[in-house]
Amino acid sequence: MIEENVRKLLAFVRSAPRPIKIVAATKTRTADEINELKNYGIAAMGENRVQELLAKYDGLHMDEIHFIGALQTNKVKYIADKVCMIQSVDRTELAKEIEKRCAAINKVMDVLIEVNIGGEESKSGCAPSDVFALAREVSGMPHLRLKGLMSVLPIDADDALYDGMKKLFDELAEICPTAEYLSVGMSGDYERAVAHGANMIRPGSLLFGERVYPARTKE
Repeated sequence: MIEENVRKLLAFVRSAPRPIKIVAATKTRTADEINELKNYGIAAMGENRVQELLAKYDGLHMDEIHFIGALQTNKVKYIADKVCMIQSVDRTELAKEIEKRCAAINKVMDVLIEVNIGGEESKSGCAPSDVFALAREVSGMPHLRLKGLMSVLPIDADDALYDGMKKLFDELAEICPTAEYLSVGMSGDYERAVAHGANMIRPGSLLFGERVYPARTKE
């Protein structure tokens, strides 16, 4: 299944109007499943949970490991040396902690600012109105490199929200020369996201099939 799904996605990417970076969303997937993606040309992955990343880390052979989920400041120390990009920076406190941990290991971390463009209470991300203040703070931290914006849009989001993310990204790129990625679009909306300007997508079930979560045991 993985091979067929990857081929379809790569065909779409090749036909896109701009280069598209694929970061496979690998929540609940085994290291063996993830590593298989490299055989077909996808070498970047994104994990949502620190504990899950740590559990499978030693078995991974991917070229790039991104962190794409909500991140608590007290968990940064566990992943600072393991990931090449944190896509979910949404507050100054988190940025400062990443700076601190990366300074300690002499590393510059690529980061994206996560934007809650839909204003959903259940999702992380800063408000659109806070993007540029946060961007200024991040840009002033020597061990962080601001590479753009990320968002998880609401299901069935209006085109206006996709366009709003593109507008924010374009404005950021004008003042931040390192900003190059607009990370929007997952398995259900990557085509719409690309049509509205995204150049990084995070498909998961599209590649692996639907997630199968382990059954919870009764306590």
